[in-house]
Amino acid sequence: MRGSKPVWRLQAAGLAYAFLVFTMACWAGNAVASRLAVGEVSPMVIVSLRWAMVSVLLLGMGPHRLVQAWPELRRNARKILLMGASGFTVFNALFYVSAHHTTAVNIAILQGAIPVFVVLGTVLLQGARVGAIQALGIAATLLGVVVVTTNGDPAALAELQLNLGDALMLIACFLYSGYTLALRDRPNVPNLVFFTALAFVAFATSLPLLAYEVATGTVLWPTAQGWALLLFIALFPSFLAQLAFMRGVQLIGPGRAGLFANLTPVFGAFLAVIILGEPFGLFHFVALILVVGGILVAEVSGRSRAAAAARKAEKAKESGS
Repeated sequence: MRGSKPVWRLQAAGLAYAFLVFTMACWAGNAVASRLAVGEVSPMVIVSLRWAMVSVLLLGMGPHRLVQAWPELRRNARKILLMGASGFTVFNALFYVSAHHTTAVNIAILQGAIPVFVVLGTVLLQGARVGAIQALGIAATLLGVVVVTTNGDPAALAELQLNLGDALMLIACFLYSGYTLALRDRPNVPNLVFFTALAFVAFATSLPLLAYEVATGTVLWPTAQGWALLLFIALFPSFLAQLAFMRGVQLIGPGRAGLFANLTPVFGAFLAVIILGEPFGLFHFVALILVVGGILVAEVSGRSRAAAAARKAEKAKESGS
């Protein structure tokens, strides 16, 4: 049985990688969709309708699961409310408002701040330790983000200016990092049940924001293209990606999973080439190598440290018994 544990951990890690890569591709698509949505549907309409769609979809998949898990959900009502409101509602609201003030590429790139916030959170709040090799991998991924940000010209960093949209995205990333860290100690219920509870909270807490848009006359109900974008956002970034992300965090932990967010700007650049017709440069390829290589280095180191910690805990348990 002991010999099978490393194999199981390797298989679980591989599954986590697939979930997390899929998630980041969806989130990169969301960054492009947020820009395409400008003039087609207003930000708070997107937030409310996306979570309304997801809630209906989840409820149709098995309401009996919610009834069975209700005692556990009720015990953790405060945590669920906070996670849903901050990680889903406010994050999404800031995300779509920022699209009116910055570019899709900037939105995708700034999501690279999430793993930095997550790693800092695991160190400060959870007592995690980052080894030298893992830190090197993190630095490589951040360098890849810088390459994308500056179009391969690091000197351009001196000319970068933080606009309102960028500032809102950084706040949004900070909130989502808190949500990611909280996933480690989430209520002991199935992923689908937990996600359903969060989706309900997100929809309910988005209604005051929608009411504000209506009251101020800034609401824009979806056009035909707006509905198409909403369907994409609800199905991929909201539904499938969130479930995949939860599972990825569950398998390898928030610190290691959060690092994959650095793939978002790379995928975002590729989607901009495919969808928006932007040119593909050599710096995109260099950034991809740096980000993927950095994730591999950091992940191998992180996995080794996690395995060593598991062996140490197992030995302590055996000696105690």
